[in-house]
Amino acid sequence: MKIAVVGTGYVGLVSGTCFAEMGVDVTCVDIDKNKIKKLQSGIIPIYEPGLEDMVKRNMKENRLHFTTNLSEVINDVELVFSAVGTPPDEDGSADLQYVLSVAKQFGQTITKYNVLVTKSTVPVGTANNVKEVIQQELNKRNIEIAFDVASNPEFLKEGAAIKDFMSPDRVVVGVESERAKELMTKIYRPFLLNNFRVIFTDIPSAEMIKYASNSMLATRISFMNDIANLCEIVGADVNMVRKGVGSDSRIGNKFLYPGCGYGGSCFPKDVQALIKTAQRHGYQMRVLQAVESVNESQKKVLFDKLRKHYNNNLKNKTVTLWGLSFKPETDDMRQATSLVIMDLLLQAGCKINVYDPIAMEECKRIMGNKVHYANDMYDALDNSDALLLLTEWKQFRMPSWSVVKKLMNKAVVFDGRNIYDAKELKENNIVYYCIGR
Repeated sequence: MKIAVVGTGYVGLVSGTCFAEMGVDVTCVDIDKNKIKKLQSGIIPIYEPGLEDMVKRNMKENRLHFTTNLSEVINDVELVFSAVGTPPDEDGSADLQYVLSVAKQFGQTITKYNVLVTKSTVPVGTANNVKEVIQQELNKRNIEIAFDVASNPEFLKEGAAIKDFMSPDRVVVGVESERAKELMTKIYRPFLLNNFRVIFTDIPSAEMIKYASNSMLATRISFMNDIANLCEIVGADVNMVRKGVGSDSRIGNKFLYPGCGYGGSCFPKDVQALIKTAQRHGYQMRVLQAVESVNESQKKVLFDKLRKHYNNNLKNKTVTLWGLSFKPETDDMRQATSLVIMDLLLQAGCKINVYDPIAMEECKRIMGNKVHYANDMYDALDNSDALLLLTEWKQFRMPSWSVVKKLMNKAVVFDGRNIYDAKELKENNIVYYCIGR
């Protein structure tokens, strides 16, 4: 089976590579000539554990190809997956210009039946717009060609994307015809031989499932962050509360960990887009509006604790940040708490030392020379007045507290992910702040 995947960002590259790993002949398409040239040379533009080896292996075995021209391959493939970006517009709604551009090119170049499968996260109703654009292009060509559109939203967690794709807990596919359903069944059957968990729906429902899923998880996080903040006020321990709540089988323990806010490419964007979709239809998503508000406030919690500790006088203080990416096992800093914290610290007149195992280059791209980039986690602590833990990378979990004390001017730790033992830090005479305790 041959397919094309348009877009070599996170979703497109992971999806195309995993399809190739299962024996599908895949051509990944991107208009960025420099990116395609690097991919053809085996240079991967994103960090995802295991992805680089998989890309190189499938290129070597001639199952994975890269090009800048969809028209070169479109009539040799049975499916075209659209995995281009849908960045938020200024008002928070999803920008569909790249999705519709793919649809336009699809309509301009097909010569036989094909299916355009939208893998990008798009608002409900986008499939109708895609169909209209394709049909308009066919009308311009004065030609009748049968085609279908389908929705196949991705559910990949950055840092575990290959496992999620190769062993999915479910695959959601929205279709309008049996012909499209048969093709989508064919391509996913190898992934689900032991338990074929493909959920076929109508297209609007498939489009909504992705937004509803991410919004539910974002809601759980913001809810627990609100509970954590209240726990501090009333003297409760959020870790004990979390365990008690999570043991309820109706609720479960996932996404109940309090912290300094969620970020990334999915939760913030999808929550905002769903709010905007509702507004366009005259409805207010009041719960999600509160979820977004709580999350934006939560990103400032550690800064507020730091400012309070130093009696609102942070000028010329040196602050160390451990972790820059929005979560471990990725270099993605989109909507990361670290960006909010760095901005607040700079406004307060602080000097900032940063270290992250993977995201240093991304931080340099965003922040330039506004902060100091350390060589390792301990180098970042030199002459520091405070340590803020923002991302729970494994190498940060068991630091040498004696080394931490020796390097810092004042050993003050602000734990944004509640990964440290308060008793242990107290025994080491380190001032410790966390969330919800």
